[in-house]
Amino acid sequence: MAKASRERPAPRAMAGTGQEPASITVRRARPSDLSHVVRLRLALLHEHGEHPVYSRLRKDAEKRAHEMFASQLVSPGEVIFLAERDGEVVGILRCVESLASPLLEPPRYGYVSSVYVTPEARRHGVLRALVASAEAWCRDRGLTEIRLHSVVGDPVSGTAWDRTGFDPVEVVRLKRLT
Repeated sequence: MAKASRERPAPRAMAGTGQEPASITVRRARPSDLSHVVRLRLALLHEHGEHPVYSRLRKDAEKRAHEMFASQLVSPGEVIFLAERDGEVVGILRCVESLASPLLEPPRYGYVSSVYVTPEARRHGVLRALVASAEAWCRDRGLTEIRLHSVVGDPVSGTAWDRTGFDPVEVVRLKRLT
C-alpha cells in the first residue's frame, strides 16, 4: 500500500467553540465508497449552480456519475481521497497523474480535481488534510508539481487554495458558439 493511502489524522479545534478538536482522517476511496463519491461530487456541481459550465447538468448526471466514478476508483493512474471527521465522510479530492506538453518541464504532474468539503466541515482542516494526502501520493509517484483549476470569482475557494500554497497561473476562458 502506498504511503498516501494510509490514514492521516489531522485534529483541528473548532474556532471559538471551546470544543475538543474534531478528528480528521483521510483515506483512499474504495469501490464500496461509490455512494459517498457520487454524493460529494454532485454536491460540488450543485453548489456552483450559477457557473456557466457546471450549471448545465445533464438529466442523467447521477447515473453517468456512478458509471464514471466507479471506473475512476479502480484506475491505476489516479486516486480519490475521502476525508472523514468523527467517522462521517465530509470531503473528497481526486488526483490524476497527467502528462505535460512534451515541450515543457516537468514531463508529468499531479492534477487535482473534484475537491469538495461539506459546508459544515469547512475551516476545520479538511482541505489541508486532503491536499497533504494528494501531495504524498504525487511524491510517491515521483511527481514534482500539482496543478488544479478553480472557479473564477469564488472568494472562498480562492482563499482556501491560496492558503494551501497554490498560486494562480492562468485563466480558463469560455466562448459559447451559436
